[in-house]
Amino acid sequence: MTIRTRFAPSPTGYLHIGGVRTALFSWLYARKLGGEFVLRIEDTDRERSTEASVQAILQGMEWLGLNADEGPFYQTQRFDRYKEIIQQLLDKGLAYYCYSSKEELEKMREEQISRKEKPRYNGLWRDSDQTPPEGVSPVIRFKNPMHGEVVFKDMIKGVISVQNSELDDLIIARADGTPTYNLTVVVDDMDMGITHVIRGDDHVNNTPRQINILQALGANPPVYAHVPMILGTDGQRLSKRHGAVSVLQYKEEGYLPEALLNYLVRLGWSHGDQEIFSLDEMIELFDVTDVNRAASAFNQEKLQWLNQQYIKTLPAEQLAPVLGEQLAALGIEVGTFPPLSEVVKAQNERAKTMVEMAENSRFFYADFAAFDEKAAKKNLKANILEPLRTLTQRLDALPDQEWLAEPIHNTLIAVAEELELKLGKLAQPLRVAVTGGAVSPPIDITVELIGKTRSIERLNKALAHIEQLSPS
Repeated sequence: MTIRTRFAPSPTGYLHIGGVRTALFSWLYARKLGGEFVLRIEDTDRERSTEASVQAILQGMEWLGLNADEGPFYQTQRFDRYKEIIQQLLDKGLAYYCYSSKEELEKMREEQISRKEKPRYNGLWRDSDQTPPEGVSPVIRFKNPMHGEVVFKDMIKGVISVQNSELDDLIIARADGTPTYNLTVVVDDMDMGITHVIRGDDHVNNTPRQINILQALGANPPVYAHVPMILGTDGQRLSKRHGAVSVLQYKEEGYLPEALLNYLVRLGWSHGDQEIFSLDEMIELFDVTDVNRAASAFNQEKLQWLNQQYIKTLPAEQLAPVLGEQLAALGIEVGTFPPLSEVVKAQNERAKTMVEMAENSRFFYADFAAFDEKAAKKNLKANILEPLRTLTQRLDALPDQEWLAEPIHNTLIAVAEELELKLGKLAQPLRVAVTGGAVSPPIDITVELIGKTRSIERLNKALAHIEQLSPS
């Protein structure tokens, strides 16, 4: 048997990290066992589903590298199939038309609550021979078995048993004829040969109902695994203030897909004390049966730490286009010099996100209008004017082919020794002169990457700045 899993989001909003974790677990399970992963868009909620949400889901999955073997399939393109199944259930006496009005259902519910009973449909039209009332468009309900129980072994939660007497006859088609979630998902899982359903535990209550419909259709139910929810650090359900934003927002904020997947796989699952997993390691080691039954807490600081580890270790050539995108988002035009990969190598130890790296790398590509006030006040003072002028002249005298970190470093040391200055007393003014601020990678690498022409131009600008401050 070929293992087939699926991810079936509803395009009624953004793809958030809870959904991504579910998709990841389903994807890993299929990959580990040589199976197939199906992407299905459950877009039957026509009022709330949007094309923008569909595209956000597809773009998010693509960015994360969670490629599907089949799909995306769209439920709105399968309405004829759902109608066929609903008619089949009607013909077999396994479903029926229900003419109860909203007012009747509300009265029924209030009376049940007053008797301290579980509110549910009482089956009034289940086997009724009453004449249907005029002018009422009926819903269609599934005839849930009245006796026995539904028992299934959840891969995470263990054995779950529900008495059929606890379940009412759920609606499978609305009054306008459109199918409901519990019907469409059953038909899709059956038709698409889904063997394992990994989804959020908010669906646990739906599972017994769906199993009964599948069995009524003569299909074998898939194996289920219900993943506990993700909570905020305060123990409350995850919301925007905790970081429950669109997965694409993490991309915009400079997080790497490798880091986000690594973080999510560790939310509720572990392998010893290992924190960092390559995708191949995830596939090899992940087992959904080892997922914790308890809810997990989302920790933004931990995600940021992981992101920093990936920035430090991933090949610079892989990160270069990401840095280019982030610089472009800042409105900075990136030419061919300095090479983005070299800037990544210079900056990868000092950035937690790619946005931070881009912001810290502005001076490599764009001239600055003014020096940082605090840095200039401390480092571009009158007493450094002549030493900085001498350094500028020596650097300008370097042949173009020697504009490299080592010759630049040697020149800096030589000038400092000649003028009997501590290296830092000259290196820091140089840094402020060429970057505009007090922080950069090692100054020799920084000056090399800025390039000779711009470095000398900026040094001359710094000299002019000091001269303006000096008494005449």
